[in-house]
Amino acid sequence: MIEGQRQTKRILKANIRPEDRVVWFHAASLGEFEQGRPLMERLRKQHPEYKILLTFFSPSGYEVRKNYEGADVICYMPFDTPVNVHYFLKLAHPEIAVFIKYEFWENYLTKMHKQGIKVYSVSSIFRPQQHFFKWWGSTRVLKQFDHLFVQNEASKQLLAQHGIKNTTVVGDTRLDRVIDIKNAAADLPLVEQFVGDSPCFIAGSSWGPDEEIYIPYFAQHKDWKLIIAPHVISDVHLKSIEKLLADNGLTSVRYTEVPPNLPQGEECHPDGRPLWGMGGCALIVDCFGKLSSIYRYVKIALVGGGFGVGIHNVPEAAVYGIPVVFGPNNHKFKEAQDLKACGGSFEYHDADSFAKIMDELIGNEESLKKAGKAAGDYIGGNAGAADKCFKAIFE
Repeated sequence: MIEGQRQTKRILKANIRPEDRVVWFHAASLGEFEQGRPLMERLRKQHPEYKILLTFFSPSGYEVRKNYEGADVICYMPFDTPVNVHYFLKLAHPEIAVFIKYEFWENYLTKMHKQGIKVYSVSSIFRPQQHFFKWWGSTRVLKQFDHLFVQNEASKQLLAQHGIKNTTVVGDTRLDRVIDIKNAAADLPLVEQFVGDSPCFIAGSSWGPDEEIYIPYFAQHKDWKLIIAPHVISDVHLKSIEKLLADNGLTSVRYTEVPPNLPQGEECHPDGRPLWGMGGCALIVDCFGKLSSIYRYVKIALVGGGFGVGIHNVPEAAVYGIPVVFGPNNHKFKEAQDLKACGGSFEYHDADSFAKIMDELIGNEESLKKAGKAAGDYIGGNAGAADKCFKAIFE
């Protein structure tokens, strides 16, 4: 991060001319980038006269998206000091700035407000527990925004209680992004062949605590195909998954080990273990970039992370009209709460609660269809935040 910030001034000098009309998007990391991406892509398509500047604070966002073709200039955002802010705004000279979700940098916001730069907060969400609303906190930094496009009515009401009324409830632009991803999903013949005519369950962004719950369950339900897409793709983690599968009487194959153009019915694993058309074999996705397209081939999805820092991208699975299950650490994720409320997703705490949920879904076709429809309807019914924000800001 420090080394990257040292390069920011050079990058801005080399890529932004005084006459350029600049729109600045700032995302802390990868998740916020995905929320801002629908706006950037609409801007690129409809208003090519603008130059798009994209900044990140976290290396986990910058390193993954530093070559993103939807922006003209990509760099780190320097720390929020008066000197850094002065030079950054002098070189970038944005006409409009869009900060995604939880980005509230006081010196940047104050300076831009004084300079008459239009500043917007997009996909933000507020709770009484945040420091802004404590007796020792202050909402002054929030008042520097020209407008805040919030995710829910509760955020709007909370801000209004503190004198901030330049707000609009639009929802989360992430839902627009997952619809875009679904529409661009790739055909995966290998996965299609693996699934065949069997019902299939996928564990997306899977972690160890999740694996210890769902693998024993599907060892008892070998009529269902099992796909595992771990969040951490390291040899240590992959081997631990393979061992857990073997301990439960299941075979496995890694996605990258399957020979191309494999005829159905042949064996594909180097040691001769059968895969296609056989029960009791799991497909382990040991590469990136496949998960969002694999969801189209399954009937139920698990989204991991619920026994750690928090669940991963639930809408990315729900957009396909399938029920989603996840662990208990999901309460800070609005979409997860909404999906639970409408019956499109389910929370499990241990093996018993997981089995109870799965028994109902796989044992009752009507329950499975009803939950899947609820998930798909929620995503479709709550999309449109990107279009609302775009029209309000740029048109």
